[in-house]
Formats: sequence, structure tokens, C-alpha cells
Amino acid sequence: MLFGRTPRLPTPEQALRGRPALAFEVPERHTVLGTPLLGPYPEGLEIADFGLGCFWGAERKFWQLPAGVYTTLVGYQGGYTEHPLYEEVCSGLTGHTEAVRVVYDPERISYERLLKTFWESHDPTQGFRQGNDVGTQYRSAIYTHTPGQAATAQASREAYQKVLTSSGHGTITTELLPAEGRPFHPAEAYHQQYLDKNPAGYCGLGGTGVSCPVGVARG
Repeated sequence: MLFGRTPRLPTPEQALRGRPALAFEVPERHTVLGTPLLGPYPEGLEIADFGLGCFWGAERKFWQLPAGVYTTLVGYQGGYTEHPLYEEVCSGLTGHTEAVRVVYDPERISYERLLKTFWESHDPTQGFRQGNDVGTQYRSAIYTHTPGQAATAQASREAYQKVLTSSGHGTITTELLPAEGRPFHPAEAYHQQYLDKNPAGYCGLGGTGVSCPVGVARG
């Protein structure tokens, strides 16, 4: 599993057990936006969770949106290990993908707009990789928090598949699942807003160059 040519997800029985609580402290505030990372969040805000490759560059894509994003943080989601460490996730034995949590004001920015940023910021057809980053932790994923989000995400995936296909790209491999039962585990302090702290740091994200249509559905 660790050194084979083709990455594969572990079964629940194969996954590392983890720990009952975080083994480290998460910073209180966002280094760019100045808002709380873990809350409490103001009433009326909503949460969106995305996986689109290395979370350093992925998080920056969302905090750079011009309006409506209250806070962002990075973590691990979609696997089995409780409160994993970065090294454990990179081992391929947790089942998690590197994820970005976006807390946003739906009165100022729509979930559709977040999805447009998601689709255009990476190549969602690559399976267990993103560019030169290879492993199950780099898979594309959307974890939805409401039926509206699920419907909107499904509609956007179908719409984007059409334009990708017409442009000669392959099939979208994005994991689209409810966030319920797939808790978001915050990552270590040094990963939070990494590219703000390290402006010349690594960012391996690269989109397809194909624009994602919006206005397909609302959520």
C-alpha cells in the first residue's frame, strides 16, 4: 500500500487507529482574515469542505476570494483515523484526503461560486494525485453539509464534465459525499495559512484551464 505504484485506500481494518483528541493546538485566528479558525462563527454562516490536492495552495484559493469568505482552515477528512497527524495521512494508512474548510456568508457569496473556484483550481480527473503529488491524500473531494449543497455540487459536476469532455479531458473522479460521518480533523498549526507565512512555499496546484459554468443550480 505504501510503496506500490498505484495508491489505494485502506479498509477501516487496515487504517491507523489514531487518538481520541487533537495532539496539538490549532491557532486561534486566521493570519490573513483575522477571524477565528475553529469558531464560534457568527450566526448565518455556512460551512463548505473541499479536497483539491495539496491543501497549502488550495486554502489560499479560497481566502483570496474578494468577498463572503469568513475564514478558512486546512485539515484531514474522508478517512477512518481519528485526529490523524500529517505523517500518518501521508503514509496512506488513514484514508483521509487533505481538505480545506471554508466558512462563508451565503448572503455575500454563493456555494456555486465556491464550487467554481474548486473546479477551476485543480484537475478533478486525476484520481489519487494532483500533478506531481501522488497519493490518496491528494484526491479530489466535496463533502456536503446540506441537501442543497449536495444538489448544487452534483449539478456543477455534471455541467463541468460536459465542458471538460468537449475540451478533450477525461472523467471527473471527484468524491462527492455527505460530510456527516466524515469529520473534519484540523491540521497542525504550521499548515494553517501556510502560503501566507511562506509566500515562496510550494504550491503544486494546476487547473485544466477550462472554465466552470455557473448558474446551473442553487444551494
